[in-house]
Amino acid sequence: MAHTHDGIDWTTRLAPMRRADEIEAEVNSWVADRLVDLLPPGATVVDVGSGSGGMAAALTAALAARGGGRIVLVDAVPELQAAAAERCAAVTGNKVEVLAVLADAADEALAEQVPTADLVWASAVVHHLPDERRGVAGLIRLLRAGGWFALAEGGLNTKCLPWDLGVGEPGLQERLIAAGREWFADMRAGMDGVVRMPVGWNRALAEAGLVDVSAFSYLVDLPAPASETVRLSVADWLGWMSNVDGDRLSESDRAAVARLLDPNGPDWVVARDDVFVLSAATVHLGRAT
Repeated sequence: MAHTHDGIDWTTRLAPMRRADEIEAEVNSWVADRLVDLLPPGATVVDVGSGSGGMAAALTAALAARGGGRIVLVDAVPELQAAAAERCAAVTGNKVEVLAVLADAADEALAEQVPTADLVWASAVVHHLPDERRGVAGLIRLLRAGGWFALAEGGLNTKCLPWDLGVGEPGLQERLIAAGREWFADMRAGMDGVVRMPVGWNRALAEAGLVDVSAFSYLVDLPAPASETVRLSVADWLGWMSNVDGDRLSESDRAAVARLLDPNGPDWVVARDDVFVLSAATVHLGRAT
């Protein structure tokens, strides 16, 4: 397993991440367009924690539509980085240079490994670093003067299940989310050298020296009846939550989840026409001086 600070084997997450990229493609395109509109022609964009490449591909397409540029994919997991590079190559139209840098987002020498950026995009990666403030400061060092830092962190928990599924006790989703919060706290507490960050992201960006700090949020709203890909993504979410929640769930809830995830059983969640995806994410923006 590639070095990560959270102990998660991200290679096992590739298929679910690709599915999430597919169902979020439209909103990713909207976010990418909004960010790239801030940049000069021929801009360099660095995607830190590029994952399976959904947002990287959207950023690449936005650059290509504006005449070209360069995108740099930074990830610590080779399999994910290869997937992201493949996605970007498919949408460049020979207008965007794609570079891949295998590196830890917390590496103090990261600024020496990547080109100076007009935009650094970091989505759901900084909260996986032991010292989030230090992580933010390190990523800001990748920017040229006047460059933008876009940090996607926070928002609202994903909702995708009816309150009463007819399987197990009502309210399963809420209990999964509550247990997931406990897992997240334990995950962070278990990191080597972990440091608390008792301020909001806007303050963290301002304290790191950025100006014009602001934020915007966006919805992923895929109502029922949903496509098969959306329903499979719901199964991905349910499997992930039940896996990380582990012993935090009651025996009854574990049994209910097993029934919902059994493709050969009568309660398979993917066969339901009443599941959906509704979530919100927040992007925090700041400009380097």
